[in-house]
Amino acid sequence: MRTPSRKTKSKKKQSKASQPASFKGLITATTKLWRKHHLTYDQARYVTKEVRAALSITRVKIRKQVVHRLSRDEEQRLIRQAYKDKGAHGLLIKTLFQTGARVSEFAGIRVEDLFFDELMILINKGKGGKSRYVPILAELAQELQTHLGERETGYLFETNRHLPYSPRRIQQIVKATAEKAKITKRVYPHLLRHSVATTLLERGMPIEQIQKFLGHSKLETTQIYAESTTEMLKESYRRALTE
Repeated sequence: MRTPSRKTKSKKKQSKASQPASFKGLITATTKLWRKHHLTYDQARYVTKEVRAALSITRVKIRKQVVHRLSRDEEQRLIRQAYKDKGAHGLLIKTLFQTGARVSEFAGIRVEDLFFDELMILINKGKGGKSRYVPILAELAQELQTHLGERETGYLFETNRHLPYSPRRIQQIVKATAEKAKITKRVYPHLLRHSVATTLLERGMPIEQIQKFLGHSKLETTQIYAESTTEMLKESYRRALTE
């Protein structure tokens, strides 16, 4: 009996194995050329970019998958569980969620970056070295003021040694809290960013404002959230009529 699937897999393996060999000469020649000119990493990237532009080589656009997110119930369970833990974990996760900050940006927020009168937080030198302001709710501002007490300097969330929480440590806190809250899906800081962005879009915030809120340089990056809400709408419609 024929097993075409095995042959297909075999052919794919052979194709992948032979592909690097077909470029071996080109790679060798390019290596010699770059070595001759003593190119640094950044210079090599620049040269590659310019060669692509000269040859009109563009990346093939692939439709991205639907963005994963927490449901509203999961968001509330996560934050409730975090507040049950000792320390400032509850406020940390709540602030991370409501600001939509990248974990690397969040770890670097300093007390001086908070503007309570304006209800704003400065995300200083975010991705691409760009800074932006994000709004916060009055309730969160009050909690943050209580958390800081008389402290006027340092990091918003810091260790006993007055050092910032590392992104890795924040990831661990989010993951452990989600497990305690019995949330079965994988939960990580960036998932909170996806969740708040999708919630804002669903509740009517213009996508251009969400772009600024998230610090996206291109609107196309933010557009994926609009595609995700469409998918969720279709899924809810299907369930309502078929189940």
